Amino acid sequence: MLTADDKKIITQLWEKVASHQEEFGNEALQRMFITYPQTKTYFPHFDLHPGSEQVRGHGKKVAAALGNAVKSLDNISQALSELSNLHAYNLRVDPANFKLLAQCFQVVLAVHLGKDYSPEMHAAFDKFLSAVAAVLAEKYR
Repeated sequence: MLTADDKKIITQLWEKVASHQEEFGNEALQRMFITYPQTKTYFPHFDLHPGSEQVRGHGKKVAAALGNAVKSLDNISQALSELSNLHAYNLRVDPANFKLLAQCFQVVLAVHLGKDYSPEMHAAFDKFLSAVAAVLAEKYR
C-alpha cells in the first residue's frame, strides 16, 4: 500500500513530529473529543478537560504507537499487533474511531506544520494513518 516515496515522506515528516509527540497526541485527542463527543464513552474514568494529565498521557501513548509504526513501515501489522488485540478484545473500541482520531491527527499536523505540511506529505501520511487504522481493526474480523 505504501510506496517507497510514501515511506520516505512519512519518515521525514515524523522527524518533525518526534519532538512534539506528547503535545500533538494530546491535541489530537482533545480535538476528537470535541468534534466527535461519542468517542468520550471509551474514557469514562478519564478527566477529559483540556490539560488533563490522563488525556496528555494517553495522547503520548497514541503518538508513541504511531512512532513505532513509522519505524516499522514494512510491517505495521506486527508492530501494532498487541495494540490491536487490546483495542479489539479488552477495550472493545469501535474501529470507526481509529479513522476519526486519524483525521484529528491530520488537522493537528496541518495546524502546527503549516506550509511544511505539503499536499504530498498529507497524502502519504493519510495513507499511513489508513494503514494504521486498518491494522488496529484487523482483530475485529
